[in-house]
Amino acid sequence: MAGRPREFDKDAALKVARDLFWERGYEAVSMADLTAALGLASARIYAAFGSKEQLFRDAVLDYEAREGGFADRALAEEPTARQAIERMFYEAIDLYTRQEGPRGCMVVSSAINCTAENSGIRAWLEEHRRARTTAIVARVQKAVRMGELARRVDAKAVGNLCAAALHGISVQARDGSSRETLRKTVPLLLSLFEGVS
Repeated sequence: MAGRPREFDKDAALKVARDLFWERGYEAVSMADLTAALGLASARIYAAFGSKEQLFRDAVLDYEAREGGFADRALAEEPTARQAIERMFYEAIDLYTRQEGPRGCMVVSSAINCTAENSGIRAWLEEHRRARTTAIVARVQKAVRMGELARRVDAKAVGNLCAAALHGISVQARDGSSRETLRKTVPLLLSLFEGVS
């Protein structure tokens, strides 16, 4: 009589799956890849997470709650927009260029291109990227309202530029740009916040 299947750590399994999706993207990870990486039969993965798509969504939410939450924390915790943007970029660069795991941003690189059958995943990730842009714009708008930046500053344009730069740094990190190279771009971005108070 066969014994009961051994218990597994669902959080640990989610982290392994998250890093696999982060490294390869949604479509490039098959169920065979997941069973091999997690050491679990596909039936147990489905029982624990529901589907590959749900496992991916859970993995993205885990990323955003942990490593990928640096932007939300910086925007909420720093007293000025300039300090928030500075912290956000330096923490992004440190994460995106780390040696011990996938490079770049999981949300930016996981599903830029998806087939029509996975359009729901693509749209969901687009919403997450738009939310990041909206949060940055809102922080710059607050800086204008609080008098930290002059009223003539186009907060939406500045916020959009910062978001575009953040996403671009992710791509450059995936392409092999060094931490030192990317950190040199931050003072240029921060110059947007100088001489406009």
